[in-house]
Amino acid sequence: MLKSTLKGIVKKDSSTKRLCKRLNPGEIALIAHENIDAVAAQELAEKKVKAVLNCCNSLNGEYPAFGAQILLKEGIYLLDQLDKELFAQVNEGSSLEICVDTVFCHGVLLGRGRVFTAQLLRETMGLAKKNIYKQLDYFVENTLDYARKEKDLLLGSLELPRLKTKIGGRHVLIVVRGRNYKQDLRIIRSYIREVRPVLIGVDGGADALHAMRLTPELVIGDMDSIDDSTLKNAGEIIVHAYADGTAPGMKRVTELGLKATTVSVPGTSEDLALLLAYENNALLIVVVGSHTHMTDFLEKGRKGMSSTFLIRLRVGDRLVDARGLAHLYRHNINWGYFTALLAAALFPIFIISAVSPLVRHFFYLLCWKFGL
Repeated sequence: MLKSTLKGIVKKDSSTKRLCKRLNPGEIALIAHENIDAVAAQELAEKKVKAVLNCCNSLNGEYPAFGAQILLKEGIYLLDQLDKELFAQVNEGSSLEICVDTVFCHGVLLGRGRVFTAQLLRETMGLAKKNIYKQLDYFVENTLDYARKEKDLLLGSLELPRLKTKIGGRHVLIVVRGRNYKQDLRIIRSYIREVRPVLIGVDGGADALHAMRLTPELVIGDMDSIDDSTLKNAGEIIVHAYADGTAPGMKRVTELGLKATTVSVPGTSEDLALLLAYENNALLIVVVGSHTHMTDFLEKGRKGMSSTFLIRLRVGDRLVDARGLAHLYRHNINWGYFTALLAAALFPIFIISAVSPLVRHFFYLLCWKFGL
């Protein structure tokens, strides 16, 4: 609970992931995000915002969304259930003042919300855990229903484009904007440096590669959340089209003066990336930020995971999660090897010292100087 008023410049967007690209430390984020997901909360926390104002319910108890928990853990003030009209009334760049549950702009009352507290988090999470069984039933039914429609992903009757990117016989690293994806990418940095896998960025995952000064050889997605600079530096672009073939993201690519290929397959862009890597004979597929369980998909707004389920059945013999890879690929110094290397480096120096009169004279003067 606030002991005094909180002031800051506000920035707003109906898309939290777009907003995070513009936020600066100490600002106030105004969002309209029902059940804040973990990835959005992590990015808000990374921006070190002073407070989050949400015109929706940050955690409604339908399922355990972890965004609100992350924000509270990071000490970020969270005020939600604000009036939807407040979102339209507030101009980006305005200075707001938050007093407990009330929001003011230059002394004018804008509205009141609900202070999201640790006690409220415990109560709502308890409700969410009870509701998870109901959600599970609904989720499984939808997954099986979609699986019947998307079975071509498993049977292999889809037409996929021929890629310019050479994948056959190489490791492939697919980066998806999922939970802890930036942290996991940093963990396997030595693997990337030494193995040099084909780098594939899926939507915002491509920006994470670019931020680490790595060039994605292939970018896949609907192009709604990728920076222009990332697209311009990508080796090849695949626009994920809708089932009817329309690809709104192609317009943006064209406006940037770039070329891309459209692919229409059911499921997510992540599924498409896995399928392309597998069908192009990748030796090993490593995934960062992958969506693997029900909560991930509910947070993403997808009511089933049939395509992901089917794709993993198909590519499972080559698929590795980045966290598992990090445990297997931990790069420790072998001090025995290091000692042998040091001895090998010093050996020529000792030989030169023994046979060179000039070097011997230098050491004689050095010993005389220090009385040795």
